[in-house]
Order: sequence, then C-alpha cells, then structure tokens
Amino acid sequence: MEASLQAALEALSDPIRRRIVRELAQVPDWSRPCGTFNDLPVAKSTLSHHFSVLRNVGLLEQRDEGARRLNRLRKPEFDERFPGLLDLVLSEP
Repeated sequence: MEASLQAALEALSDPIRRRIVRELAQVPDWSRPCGTFNDLPVAKSTLSHHFSVLRNVGLLEQRDEGARRLNRLRKPEFDERFPGLLDLVLSEP
C-alpha cells in the first residue's frame, strides 16, 4: 500500500465513504456485494466512484464472483500503514 496520509484523509473525509467502511467492518470479508448498499443516498454511479476512491487508497479490495462484486475491508494492511486512523473512523457514531 503506497497511499499517502493526505490521500487516506481525503478518502475518509466523505461521510458516504466512512459509512461504507463502517458497514464493511461489521461483516466477514467477501460477504458484502456492492449491490447491497442500496440504502445510501447517492446514485449508483456516485456509489461506484466512492468504491473506486476507497480502492485507490488501499482501504478496500474487490473481487468479482459471478455477477456480484464482493468487498473486503483491508483493515490489517491499512492499520499497518496508518495506525489508529481506521479505528477513529470505526468508532464514529
């Protein structure tokens, strides 16, 4: 993971992206498809952009399984690079 602190902070500055991260932290790896984030108040194209930002900063890994795109929060890797930062996001109410 080569993301800068600035890029990580910018990725986590958006409330929709923080919500995606918090929701992924509550489920096992690879168990939450992108299509199940229907309750977020954004268009599908905007949601795709948010997933892309999270992927690019190294917070999210995705893999295709049939017609579904599954997600994994890369918490261990992100914690190694930015200790404590993700814990602050996850503790946000």
